[in-house]
Amino acid sequence: MRTAKVIANEEKSNEYSMKTNNSVKAQSRKLEVRALVDNAAKRIAPVWPLETFIACNPLQGFEAQTFEEALAMGGFRRKENTRNRALEEVNLHMIKWCGGFFDAGQGAIEMPHRDKGFYFGFLKLAYFDKKLHHNKKEAKKWLMGLPEEAEEAIILCLNKLQVPKEKEEEFITQTFLHLPGWAGFVKWKTHWHNPTTVDKIPVSLTDFLAVRLVITCLLWPDASQEKKSEEDGSLVQKALEEIKSNEKQYEQALIKTLLPEVNQLAKNTKRADAQLVFCIDVRSEPIRRTIERLGNYQTLGFAGFFGLPIRVQEFESGKTKDCCPVLLKPRYRIDERPNAANARFIEQHQQGKVIKSNLGKLYQELKYNFATPFALVETLGAWCGLKMLSQSLAPNFTKQSSQALNHYISPKIQTEPSFELTESNLEHGIALDEQIDYAETVLRLMGLTADFAKIIILCGHGSTTENNPYASALDCGACGGNHGGVNAKLLAAILNKTEVRSALELKGIHIPLDTVFYGALHNTTTDSVEIYNLKTSKIIYPSLLNQLLVDLEEAKFSNNFERGRKLNSIDAAKDIQRRSQDWSETRPEWGLARNAAFIVAPRTLTKNINLDGRCFLHSYDWEQDPEGSFLETILTAPMVVAQWINTQYLFSTLDNVAYGSGSKITHNVTGKIGIMQGNGSDLMHGLPLQSVMSSDERPYHQPQRLLTVVYAPKALVSNIIERQAILKTLFFNEWVHLVIIEPSSGLAYKLNQTGNWILSN
Repeated sequence: MRTAKVIANEEKSNEYSMKTNNSVKAQSRKLEVRALVDNAAKRIAPVWPLETFIACNPLQGFEAQTFEEALAMGGFRRKENTRNRALEEVNLHMIKWCGGFFDAGQGAIEMPHRDKGFYFGFLKLAYFDKKLHHNKKEAKKWLMGLPEEAEEAIILCLNKLQVPKEKEEEFITQTFLHLPGWAGFVKWKTHWHNPTTVDKIPVSLTDFLAVRLVITCLLWPDASQEKKSEEDGSLVQKALEEIKSNEKQYEQALIKTLLPEVNQLAKNTKRADAQLVFCIDVRSEPIRRTIERLGNYQTLGFAGFFGLPIRVQEFESGKTKDCCPVLLKPRYRIDERPNAANARFIEQHQQGKVIKSNLGKLYQELKYNFATPFALVETLGAWCGLKMLSQSLAPNFTKQSSQALNHYISPKIQTEPSFELTESNLEHGIALDEQIDYAETVLRLMGLTADFAKIIILCGHGSTTENNPYASALDCGACGGNHGGVNAKLLAAILNKTEVRSALELKGIHIPLDTVFYGALHNTTTDSVEIYNLKTSKIIYPSLLNQLLVDLEEAKFSNNFERGRKLNSIDAAKDIQRRSQDWSETRPEWGLARNAAFIVAPRTLTKNINLDGRCFLHSYDWEQDPEGSFLETILTAPMVVAQWINTQYLFSTLDNVAYGSGSKITHNVTGKIGIMQGNGSDLMHGLPLQSVMSSDERPYHQPQRLLTVVYAPKALVSNIIERQAILKTLFFNEWVHLVIIEPSSGLAYKLNQTGNWILSN
């Protein structure tokens, strides 16, 4: 017979087994929820903050489908169902909580518990939000009993909302798509953000979903029964017809123009006075074309970060920025330091910086403090009014006066990159052997391995605008939405080193002793080119350099005239300058609008053609790349970035409400991280109306998919595509069209969806 003790032991064992099984089931369910969140999040695109806003395909999560399928599935101009006030209320509350949690310094009071995570902070504070539970005892009690883990809260909410298990992923996906901007921002922080310090506001998409579902349970309990909005099939079809028509016309015209130039391809026999390496950005094409006409100059195209994956500590601002494509993570930290020639100004400069910093902090504290804003307005109102009047009526004079005052308080200091190596989580500086490797890679990628000019300008780019939240969208995408000047200075310093040149000599790259490299910055708003450190470096050819400076100034005015016509300017040079300094200007420049093609070829193929600022131009010589490794890098990195740019402009033009950010007139900066329309919208994740439209009705950007043209043998390109899944996705799903020009025959072939080459018409 079984004794009472045996029975008790068996009961304890069974109880333990049940607890173990329940624990295993609970853990398995949590893992299942995380997988559901990850899968659902594939449908949303990351959204970068304003400080480093870069282009991204808003339908990135649909790239596994063909372009046509993605356009139909992605929410393009849907028919709206009856107004859903419950959904609107949930959205407003979610926007409020996101704005408070992600605020980057705009708010006067920091949200408590941010260091513990989004869901944790919400959990501790939601009880006090009367609008969330309307003082209902049941709702308050339910809030107080929520689990501390986000995954458990999601499971609880899915059950409370009665979401069928087989529809959970679809429901979570739709939940993200109700606010794709804020969800995309969380995805950026989760998957793309490279914090320079310990992140004080940790967050995950699981946290975001948990908060959203808790609010949904309180305010929209029948959310699982929501009727889906319907796509307007006629609008989708009309958009496709427009896109295909634009593509056909442009492709035929471009190929017809390029093919005759194949017969003219020849190596330059005369040594150039100067070679200028510009970013592949479409805004570089007009100034390259212009400067080549003015003297014995050659230009080349290369991604504007110049192959250096660096994080830069700026001397002037003290900020740390990642100056490399977002597809890469920075490997090195580079500090800017004052040039030795500026020694006598450094102390005054530093004292001036302290004064300006203290005044700025005092102004911010007075402005956002509860007690002082009105007194601040009374005190400074008249002066601020005069300044605004001056900025409106005489922006050039105001800017020059401000710069003169700043220079008086804190003299401008020329800087240079530091190569010193110290202990850090990133390598601080770049070791000599790595400098040699980067120098060789960059030169071979652009095909510059011989016939070096006397002067070589490495020209990064950036923009200058006033009162423009989207300023970083006009800067260098290859530098993560920053200026490319530091990268240019750094590579110039590397290539001027005797040790680097000696090592390159052993690798078959001979750089003449009299060749000097300079870093520079191309201002894409004004078309001016600033060459760095001219007063601090040894000048071997002063007359050539002086003539180059004169020609660059002439090229600036010539380009101003060309760009002025597109902006309907009367006095182009004066108007272009005003646009860069006018705080009320909604369209300082066109940016990359009307981008259409990515051409990978020697410059001689396109040198004699006016490409109208519509083409990304990457220098490449297939004869120096027998294995195709350099072309593979170009197609899987710069071309992918160009495709992101192209699709962002395309979709922002097709549907500025769904994929753009609406008119700048009603923009509202939230938390210093993004833009809302009015005071309670989703985080806008595309381009402003003014960036793609000439007027509310007439587009300036011509919507079409990127056309990539490569001057290289079919076999070489086919082998690369076979090795790279990303290229198969983009080409075979027709997100990008690919045409190659066969060097042996001079004929153009287009890649179709099945992977076959057909003769281009």
